[in-house]
Amino acid sequence: MKTKTENKKKRFFGRLTAIMLALVAIGSCALTASAATISAWPRGDASDRVHTHYENIPVMVSASEKEVSDCYLIDETTYAPLRSLCEAVCGWTSISFDAKTRTAYVKANGLALSAQDGSYYIVANGRYLYADTPVRILDDGRTYLPIRLLSRALGVDVKWDAATRSVRIDGGFSPILSGDQFYDADAVYWLSRIISAESRGEPLLGQIAVGNVVLNRVKSPEFPNTIWGVIFDRKHGVQFTPVANGTVYHAPAASSVIAAKLCLEGVTVSERALYFLNPSKASSFWIVQTRPFAFRIGTHHFYY
Repeated sequence: MKTKTENKKKRFFGRLTAIMLALVAIGSCALTASAATISAWPRGDASDRVHTHYENIPVMVSASEKEVSDCYLIDETTYAPLRSLCEAVCGWTSISFDAKTRTAYVKANGLALSAQDGSYYIVANGRYLYADTPVRILDDGRTYLPIRLLSRALGVDVKWDAATRSVRIDGGFSPILSGDQFYDADAVYWLSRIISAESRGEPLLGQIAVGNVVLNRVKSPEFPNTIWGVIFDRKHGVQFTPVANGTVYHAPAASSVIAAKLCLEGVTVSERALYFLNPSKASSFWIVQTRPFAFRIGTHHFYY
């Protein structure tokens, strides 16, 4: 009998091809708490202009005793209108929209948030927060977010009542800690540089996977216990080519900084992968010969 973990892996690999095609279409556009394993990453156009078949879910904000209307169950995830939920939780809220980039911007007391149509993450106070289901603009023209993702940015608790198929949001507005306070500057500096040097031009998913390898090594007793230590580890020779050729010191691509911050938020493709290589560029294939193959993303093959 297959375990739950094995079934999850099967679903992940089944989606990998679709994930890669979607990412190509999108183009270049202290470790943390528990990892948020990626189970779905872009499945094509996330925008949805028809939602009449979605189930309406009652959502009540306990602090203000306000009901947020037009919340829907989409892909087994409850979505709420960005403006309506922010106003019910935060009180004063200013929202603007950039039609060119299809991005909504929110300002409230102590909160600055942006959410782009089709994106699988939002930016809140400089933090990069991931969700399995994307930001959507529905046929009413409003921006909708997964309610748990938005509630994390707002610092409130979400409670699902299965009996009534409704949601209650508890707690007062407490905007998420800023990125400047949350991210270790040294961790972002080095992680973004090794990601960029190793995978510049790769899809974001592949860049995240490279970052995962570094952080997985930090957690493993086989390697040094810091990001810098892992990158510059010479116990068995230079571990990463960019250290030898100096490209690790180059300024990172913007997408690599995003990938690094997502990794530091706990977003992961794999909590076990410890090695990767590009077969077309590798000069040594000891990894292929000695380590179990895990998966491939872009030009990189990953191993346990």
